[in-house]
Amino acid sequence: MDTKEIIFSKQTNVAPLGIIAMNGTEELSKEINEYLVDWYKQGGIETDSFLIETDCPRFSSGDGKALIKSTVRGDDLFILCDVGNYNVKYNMFGNQNSMSPDDHYQDLKRLRQAAGGKAHRINIIMPILYGGRQHRRNYRESLDCAVALQELQEMGVSNIITFDAHDPRVQNAVPLMGFDNVIPTYQVLKKMFKDIPDIKVDKDHFMIVSPDEGAINRNMYYASVLGINLGMFYKRRDYSVIVNGRNPIVAHEYLGNSVDGMDIFVADDIISSGESMLEVAAELKKRNARKIYAYATYPLFTNGLNVFDEAYKNGIIDGVFGTNLTYRTPELLSREWYHDVDCAKYIAYFIASLNHDLSISAIIDPHEKIKTLLKETGRA
Repeated sequence: MDTKEIIFSKQTNVAPLGIIAMNGTEELSKEINEYLVDWYKQGGIETDSFLIETDCPRFSSGDGKALIKSTVRGDDLFILCDVGNYNVKYNMFGNQNSMSPDDHYQDLKRLRQAAGGKAHRINIIMPILYGGRQHRRNYRESLDCAVALQELQEMGVSNIITFDAHDPRVQNAVPLMGFDNVIPTYQVLKKMFKDIPDIKVDKDHFMIVSPDEGAINRNMYYASVLGINLGMFYKRRDYSVIVNGRNPIVAHEYLGNSVDGMDIFVADDIISSGESMLEVAAELKKRNARKIYAYATYPLFTNGLNVFDEAYKNGIIDGVFGTNLTYRTPELLSREWYHDVDCAKYIAYFIASLNHDLSISAIIDPHEKIKTLLKETGRA
């Protein structure tokens, strides 16, 4: 039985399903909804849509509110929130402002308030975890992510699903709340094998390299399921100086087997400015690596695309993979070097599983699916 058959072998769901797509998640939510409508019809539940219409308008002073335009009484409610979508804008004193993560998070809390105590259960799908990059305290600093999770728990949220959290240990702040951290390994590999069919995944031709010590676990998983070697860089920092709230990186030091003549896959959670990823790629090229493919769950490119265009042109990097879990600019999607990984079906599986009160461990750990993928593509 495949995942869908397992889910719908259980005849009854926890409660009627309802999905709220917050501003900036409309495209992804539409895809998810299409999968769910089709599956639930096969399971005997006829509906045209699970999406619930909402609005989060702003007054001209910048104050906001939330409105849910249909009943959610008794619903198993899933709210999709992309705190990283800066393309959503609102008017304030006649000026156009881009929504920040803080703005999206406040709208999320407003929608929770608007639902009141009427929903059967509140679940939040927040791919980029709010405040996730501020996950631990150094010096006298705030703990934004931990406080936000505790706040949502106090507001009656039952489950949070996030993708590739910067540090999943932040869930220790809410040990009694459902918290699932998901890494779309299978989806990434499937896209890579489709777009780069001639890539040879074996110990003689392919390696996984972690860009730093913080990303070692996700890269270790790729190396494990593919049965290939793992190398890593560590960031040597100048701890005597603080620049923009951080200790600057002095150098990237490499540990591991030789990369001479190897194709390299480098995985991280976020490409922000992209400087670290390109520095790692340049260091690998100095060591005679053949082709270098980067992956980040969240391809933000906060400083634009020019440096990656130049790196691709000069052969420093051969491709970048990213997911559709957050906003990507049309310019990024048009780039020859960018490969977009679709995670809509993956999220739909999560929603259907939770709505039927089934274990999601098989979805979180796709080891068997990856083994099947390797066999189907002749790589095992």
